[in-house]
Amino acid sequence: MENLLKVALAQIAPVWLNKSETLKKIEATIVTAANEKTELVVFGEALLPGYPFWLALTNGAAWDLKINKELHAHYVRNAVQIESGELDNIRKLAKEYRIAIYLGMIERPQDRGGHSIYCSLVYIDQNGHIKSVHRKLQPTYDERLTWAPGDGNGLQVHSLKQFTVGGLNCWENWMPLPRAALYGQGENLHIAVWPGSAYNTKDITRFIARESRSYVISVSSLMKKEDFPTGTPHLDKILENAPEVLANGGSCIAGPDGEWLLEPVIDKEGLLYHTLDFNRVYEERQNFDPVGHYSRPDITKLTVNRERQSTLEFED
Repeated sequence: MENLLKVALAQIAPVWLNKSETLKKIEATIVTAANEKTELVVFGEALLPGYPFWLALTNGAAWDLKINKELHAHYVRNAVQIESGELDNIRKLAKEYRIAIYLGMIERPQDRGGHSIYCSLVYIDQNGHIKSVHRKLQPTYDERLTWAPGDGNGLQVHSLKQFTVGGLNCWENWMPLPRAALYGQGENLHIAVWPGSAYNTKDITRFIARESRSYVISVSSLMKKEDFPTGTPHLDKILENAPEVLANGGSCIAGPDGEWLLEPVIDKEGLLYHTLDFNRVYEERQNFDPVGHYSRPDITKLTVNRERQSTLEFED
């Protein structure tokens, strides 16, 4: 039925800072979800190849500290360059199994020179096409020491059966104007991806659902001290300061009335499934629609620059 959509929340840990092994884990997870007749699977923020936890553990803001430079270089080497075809296997799986995918990853784009990295949320449709790459607009706090700020190009929505899906990275979900940019394009299934903390997801998930009268899916990753691979540079220093749990999950789903369909799940690795009924969106928009009958565009209006930013513009 076109009004029903089966979704899967992939609450998994990366093979931290190991691009090839994390890709294998993601691909296996997609196949598992597809075999359960899933139509959309979502992975957490920066899952590929992992969140930069070392910044809080190694005096990450110190100038010219060798450990931070070497870890950053290792991170960049394990970032994804989409233009080089590094997501091609995932795209093939999407097409083969007719499954749409939201994937949080660290991107090393050629259009910004190929040396800086971005926290990106990639949407791949059921035909295996990459439809948008949203680079996080504002890295949060110590993330700015390793991630570059993105642009508005990825503030896009996509049709999926009767749903219109869009997504934001982590604390972007607290930013009212990017949310409004998605609402205004008809978003009714909002994807919020996180590195992994129920502290973040337990409030904002229901708030966005109630504000937008949309379904909201929050997906977080997991990370324990034991998940750091043995080949990680400066592993001894990282482990010296690392807590036992760095990311506890908290993946969840709220319905268009702001109530839980799936309460935050803690410390459990695997796929979480739910089927969404689009009709609930229309029911809740009856009394409130933030960009429709309950808006006043004659008084307040948002301007969005969706141009992909680059240092170069050639005139050959």
